[in-house]
Amino acid sequence: MSENYDDIRDGVIKLCSEFPGEYWRKTDRERAYPTEFVKALTENGYLSVLIPEEFGGSGLGITAAAAIMEEIHKSGSNGAACHAQMYTMGSILRHGSDEQKNNYLPKIASGELRLQAFGVTEPTSGTDTLSLRTTAVKEGNDAYIVNGQKIWTSRAEHSDLMLLLARTTPRDQVEKRTDGLSVFLIDMREALGNGLEIKPIRTMINHATTEIFFDNLKIPADSLVGEEGKGFRYILSGMNAERILIAAECIGDARWFIKKAAEYARDRSVFGKPIGQNQGIQFPISESYAQTEAADLMVKRAAELFEADKQCGAEANMAKYLAAEASWKAADMCMQTHGGFAFAEEFDIERKFRETRLYRIAPISTNLILSYLAEHVLNLPRSY
Repeated sequence: MSENYDDIRDGVIKLCSEFPGEYWRKTDRERAYPTEFVKALTENGYLSVLIPEEFGGSGLGITAAAAIMEEIHKSGSNGAACHAQMYTMGSILRHGSDEQKNNYLPKIASGELRLQAFGVTEPTSGTDTLSLRTTAVKEGNDAYIVNGQKIWTSRAEHSDLMLLLARTTPRDQVEKRTDGLSVFLIDMREALGNGLEIKPIRTMINHATTEIFFDNLKIPADSLVGEEGKGFRYILSGMNAERILIAAECIGDARWFIKKAAEYARDRSVFGKPIGQNQGIQFPISESYAQTEAADLMVKRAAELFEADKQCGAEANMAKYLAAEASWKAADMCMQTHGGFAFAEEFDIERKFRETRLYRIAPISTNLILSYLAEHVLNLPRSY
């Protein structure tokens, strides 16, 4: 791919320099949402990069979005507070009505509205999306009644809109397991306290994640995105975008760890010589570098296919798998290189170590990716 978006990368690097380690340590310590950082990204147009120009965005492709997310993480910052906006809005762009696009996309692009919450995962089904139990039942011609529960719905407390996947037709009444699910765009400003409840979940990282409870929540019929019962296929392309962007974040994390470790190995002296002179230090850093560069090629390949509107499920999943593994190994290597200092908050390593560990689990675990490749690419028997 010829376009590297150096101008965008330079802009992101400059912006992130205004949010140094102390800013992120403070938000992590207090489990606070990085409001100022998200506002700065929004005002500079980075979160609207995938929104067409006619709706106030930049109209660029996912390679540009991936460059943004990579540089955020490479700079020591964290894009998890806002990355969902980039891939969730794709469902509206591709499948929403003209009214939905005109009403919401310009406001999302300007920052007037935040679309950060993505309600898919449930306590009983996990990543088995087709087994979800949240229902949306049509009431007359004007409304749906939503009941159920979602979990790991991150940033719901800091979002105005939520993209929700719910069952509109019972499973025993559909021919295919993928049928009967629908996507809705919910205005949480109106729903909160009127059938929607948000319960924060405190975790080992500052991810602003929550549980969502729906108790006879009444939403307008025009909240439906696209055609009723076709929602699962609508979110698949969004999931590919999600995997590519998070893979790019992992590449950024890995490069941050590698740079941090290499600098420390050059500067830290023990027994009268720099520790980087020892092959026991050199080799793990070099191995992480090679793994990261290889994973980055798969991220670029997946992005290239996505932008060409070609099938990229296998590539997007492999990109996420390889990048998550590379970032985690780089994190472990960086911890080992720094020794005891890695545990000190001021070095930022322990924070980034916790943050990058998430991506071997979410938004899809590495085990499930391997199962996907075994079944859908290698034609091996389906595992149970």
